[in-house]
Amino acid sequence: MALVRAGRRPARRDFRPPRLGPPGPRLEDGHRPLVLPLHLPWSPQLNAAPADQIRLLDVQSLDVRLQQLAHKRRSLPEHAEIESLTKDLTQLRDLLVAAQTEESDCGREQTKAEQDVDQVRQRAARDQQRLDSGAVSSPKDLENLQREIVSLAKRQGDLEEIVLEVMERRESVQERLAELTERVGAVQSKVDDATARRDAAQAELDSESASVTKERELVAGSVPADLLKLYEKLREQQGGVGAARLYQRKCEGCHIELNITELNEVRAAAKDAVVRCENCRRILVRTSESGL
Repeated sequence: MALVRAGRRPARRDFRPPRLGPPGPRLEDGHRPLVLPLHLPWSPQLNAAPADQIRLLDVQSLDVRLQQLAHKRRSLPEHAEIESLTKDLTQLRDLLVAAQTEESDCGREQTKAEQDVDQVRQRAARDQQRLDSGAVSSPKDLENLQREIVSLAKRQGDLEEIVLEVMERRESVQERLAELTERVGAVQSKVDDATARRDAAQAELDSESASVTKERELVAGSVPADLLKLYEKLREQQGGVGAARLYQRKCEGCHIELNITELNEVRAAAKDAVVRCENCRRILVRTSESGL
């Protein structure tokens, strides 16, 4: 028996699990062998009748259709149209509120100016009445009264100018207010129309989705549970596609053609064996058009 040197351990041998079945063909340079369902090498092989695997393709087709309908629902052109119109509508409504506030302010300003004019006019009328009545006999009082009447007339004229200026400004604001009100109404009509079209399109897509979902439930119900479970897991991992047809030696999941080694492994697999694409790991369903 050979002795082991002190301080040195015997070389550790890597554990290798037992191989099930006959050894496969040699690998070609740059290629890996096609694998069966993703299990540990010593776990049982997943099998399903060829007809069940074909039905799995029907399930996949229905799932793709549901994805397309969902994408179409999210991508309806009315969504962008409504968003753009809503932004315009919000801006117009802000301008409308500002115009309404300005018109209200002008209204109060006009009312105040007209009240000032009326007060001056009434005071001037009273002074003129006193002057005309002869009740004031003092020359000095008469002079003061006449001077006040002249001052009030000037004051009345100034206030009337202010009233006119406010009225003109208010009229301009009212014109802008009317224009903005009309534009808000027009844009709101467009929003309502786009919303109605979007809702109608969504209702149609939802109806089709409900129909496809029911069909999918029926077809999926006829697929063996273990096969469907694997499919669902792969579909979640692979962007919605868990099973693909092998067509003319090419996987329709990743669109890569199988090399000769992989094809030989598929040919050698039992008809009910569930094989997987070596490249994308999806379930690879064999049909009469697989080119085997």
